[in-house]
Amino acid sequence: MSAAFERKLPFGASVGADKTLFRFWAPAHPEVRLEIEGSDPVAMAPEDGGWFSAELPAPAGSRYRFHLPNGLAVPDPASRFQDGDIHGWSVVVDPKAYHWKTGGWTGRPWAETVVYELHVGCFGGFAGVAEALPLLAELGVTAVQLMPIADFPGARNWGYDGVLPYAPDAAYGTPDELKALIDRAHGLGLMVFLDVVYNHFGPDGNYIGAAAPTFFRDDLQTPWGGAIDFRLPEVRSYFTENTLYWLMEHRFDGLRLDAVHAISEQDWIDEMAAAVRATVEPGRHVHLILENEHNQQSHLAGDVDAQWNDDFHHVIHVLLTGEREGYYEDYVEDAAAKLARTLSEGFVYQGEPSPHLDGKPRGTPSGHLPPTAFISFLQNHDQIGNRAFGDRLTALADPRGVEAATAALLLIPHIPMIFMGEEVASETPFLFFTDHNDELAEAVRFGRRKEFAKFAAFAGAEIPDPNAASTFERSIPEPHPERAEERTALYRRLLALRAAKITPGVPGAKSAGAEPLGPKAAVARWELGDGSRLTVALNLAEEPASIAPIEGPVLFETTPGAADAARAGQLPGYATIALLESAA
Repeated sequence: MSAAFERKLPFGASVGADKTLFRFWAPAHPEVRLEIEGSDPVAMAPEDGGWFSAELPAPAGSRYRFHLPNGLAVPDPASRFQDGDIHGWSVVVDPKAYHWKTGGWTGRPWAETVVYELHVGCFGGFAGVAEALPLLAELGVTAVQLMPIADFPGARNWGYDGVLPYAPDAAYGTPDELKALIDRAHGLGLMVFLDVVYNHFGPDGNYIGAAAPTFFRDDLQTPWGGAIDFRLPEVRSYFTENTLYWLMEHRFDGLRLDAVHAISEQDWIDEMAAAVRATVEPGRHVHLILENEHNQQSHLAGDVDAQWNDDFHHVIHVLLTGEREGYYEDYVEDAAAKLARTLSEGFVYQGEPSPHLDGKPRGTPSGHLPPTAFISFLQNHDQIGNRAFGDRLTALADPRGVEAATAALLLIPHIPMIFMGEEVASETPFLFFTDHNDELAEAVRFGRRKEFAKFAAFAGAEIPDPNAASTFERSIPEPHPERAEERTALYRRLLALRAAKITPGVPGAKSAGAEPLGPKAAVARWELGDGSRLTVALNLAEEPASIAPIEGPVLFETTPGAADAARAGQLPGYATIALLESAA
């Protein structure tokens, strides 16, 4: 079914039959001029509330920018594409120029989700990701999640330095190439999610403050500067429209909202989610995901599907590596009990004091939530890339332990997430990389080294230069020369089992409890929505752990005989077993 889609924005450049309407918010200025490349700037008509508009002949492909009275020429904050990076010209885009082959795609239910997080640049741009999709679909992945693509400075960046939230970065490709990527994914039965950043702008190229200083607060600071003022209706609309733009015009199947704990007006999250549900076509599956390191679960009772579960990662990381610095100190004591809790209730910290936070309470109760409210993972961009040397778990832990943890991750009813390269046992680091101007590059370089100077493991070590091209190049995942084939086969087997045996019972699943078995082991049970009963036991120690008798036919065992040994009272070391008892 061929189709064309457009989100009619209340600002930016909207292409009409023979003219384009431009709207720009500059409440700090009495006048604004619009320049179309090749023509003299023209005065825009003032409107109520600090808005300015102009309607001119400017077909798709026209370059434009806004001139402020102080002589500053700025790009459109709602630019759909940029020519000349973040400081250059905004480009008029006709959203309906792309004709979708999969216009009738309605997505997939949340319970079927298996997320694969990737960095678009590491795949060679939108076209490179599109080429990789068949292999991911064959592996058993059902959703590809792109790290942020909003226009950032330079040619390489994690994406969290974006300053133009509506413009896919030209380093990755054009808007039509992005749509072609999503179109191809839908043709393969894959969902595509996008990581979006609404809690801050990057340090270079943020011109919004020059036109609208009130967009930011001077009474509330974040790690990235003055907080975005979500008390203002114009600010709320700017970001709500961004969610709808990506979902309706680009046909993304879901969004992951970065660090929402840094958004001061938490009610906006629910307002935005309600707007999404009210706007998306009936019968179409669209999913909303939050990252919230405070373990707040209040948004999960409404229109938000799930939240990243850092606790799951942290406790397994501690059990597999023995690390205890930084926030890992919160997971060292009673680690097996914490493992059991994250399996059964999602969050480990549900209001208990956090040693890492000097005893301050962290989290809210989560045991009442369904398992699908949690996206769990063994690795992600943050947990690897925020290490000084970008070490993957593959390079830090015994491969047998990694495989046992992988089996548990992919067979429990939580929504699992895989980070690019895990499926080929990659040991390639994922480093923090940028492409900033010289002054900012030096500041980032200094800050990165200062950040890790306090860690004993990195004392005197040379932290990779974030701005060096080689730092990015080293971050492209490569298959492990010896273990890749075997690891891929494990993922393929586990995801096939999940799809055939676990997923049908995920809707309506609820925890039936969990308990620790030893210093690094736990067993957890779920009543699935189809009436079956799932038991997963995992031991992340090399030594066996005592286990009480468990029941049910064997769905999976890490090594042959592991389930028989567990039935005899001993769960072998580095083992995961899953038993599935069908409904009577």
